[in-house]
Order: sequence, then C-alpha cells, then structure tokens
Amino acid sequence: MSNPNFLSSSIGKKFLMSITGLFLILFLAFHATMNLVAIFSAEAYNAVCEFLGTNWYALIGTAVLAVGTLVHIAYAFILSIQNSKARGNNKYDSQVRPASVEWASKNMLVLGVIVLCGIGLHLSQFWYKMMFAELAEMSNRFAATDGAAWISYYFAQWPVVVAYIVWLVALWFHLTHGFWSALQTIGWNNKIWLPRLKCISDIFATIVCCAFAAVVIVAFCQSL
Repeated sequence: MSNPNFLSSSIGKKFLMSITGLFLILFLAFHATMNLVAIFSAEAYNAVCEFLGTNWYALIGTAVLAVGTLVHIAYAFILSIQNSKARGNNKYDSQVRPASVEWASKNMLVLGVIVLCGIGLHLSQFWYKMMFAELAEMSNRFAATDGAAWISYYFAQWPVVVAYIVWLVALWFHLTHGFWSALQTIGWNNKIWLPRLKCISDIFATIVCCAFAAVVIVAFCQSL
C-alpha cells in the first residue's frame, strides 16, 4: 500500500474497485431495507423519504455515493479493457478460461452495463423526481417526499416492471460474483473461506434483489 505505483497497478485498480464495490453493496442493503417499508406502510415510507430529503447529511451521502459509483465504474471499464488486451488473439478461445469460472464472472462487464442502465432509469424516476426536484424546487405530479406515490405510479406500468425485473436479475448475477470476488481481492482468499464467501454472496444477493423485486411486484399487483 505504501508503494506509490500501487494504485496504478492492476492489483491496485482491483483493490479500489473492490473497496468501492463493497461500499455500494452496503448501500444496496440499506436501500433494500428502506424500500421494504413501503410494502407495509406508505406513511412510514414517506416519513423515511422526508427524513432522507435534502438535509446536509443526505446531500453529503449522495455525493460520496456518486463518487464511489463513478470510481467503481471507471475501474471496471479500465480493467476489462486491460484484460481484453492481455488475452489478445485468445480472447475468443473458450479454452483459455477454466471451466470452474462462473458465467457471471465471464460477463461482468455486460452485466455491469445492464445494471448501469437500470441505475439511470431508477435515478430518472425517483432521485430526479424527489431529491433533485426538492433542491431545484421543481413542480411534479406528486410531492418530492411522497415516495409511496411515485412507487405506485411507476410500478403500475408493466414495461417499467419488466425493465426493473431484468435489471434486478442482472444485479443478482453481478452481486453473486462481485461480492465474494471483492472480499477475495482484499485478502479473504484461502481455501476454507472461499466456498463460504461464495455461499454468503449468493444468499446476500438473493435477499437484496428479492427485497427490491418485492416492492415492484406488490406495487404492480395493487394496481390491477
């Protein structure tokens, strides 16, 4: 870590991508937990949205989250390009990859692009209509802090529901590989813990993605 060339090395880039990835995973766990409140009480969910409005700590948290996301995405693309160049003419040879490598690990960049598109959709429908609208004092169909109304409005539209489900499936694959891979990169890579980390990653990804999906599906069913 004291080596000035560490961050410019392949290992350094993987380390930074892993740290930012774990940070984003913690945020996903918090966000999924918060969203589940909407299933049980619209009033309670709106209270949470109001609490996490445009106060100073929410704005700082949003800025930190944005920086972490951008760093993670940037290093993901950089490493993918470097790996592609390193494989050279063998990049289309299926034999250069061990059979034990999961499908998700072979398609992390594609999955990441789908996840990124989903984030863009989500930001345009919720963050832009809520936190940004409150900051810019924009007029909307619903109040900026009425998150429950926005959930009911968007998830009553089946194309939006399908888009979110596709996003969440891609996110599940991304997390099942990314979670244990990040922990492996920072040092938890012995033979005893690696199978356990893979199991923990699968469980975590399933819980988080199912929590997000539950909000989407419940809102859609309630609109029928």
